[in-house]
Amino acid sequence: MNEPKFSKGEIVKLISGGPEMTVDRIHTNIYDSFSGKYNCKWFSGDELQEGDFDEETLEKVSAV
Repeated sequence: MNEPKFSKGEIVKLISGGPEMTVDRIHTNIYDSFSGKYNCKWFSGDELQEGDFDEETLEKVSAV
């Protein structure tokens, strides 16, 4: 697999829409190579949510 497109702490969102999320962890395989997945966290109201997402489903949120 290639190098990760996003870094820990970057703000991303799903290409299909949804809330802005923070990259919390970059998944690696047993050989310490990027696996193509990220763990992201976001708030839904006051509740912290998290999930794992494939790189190709995410895009970086540009600053306004």
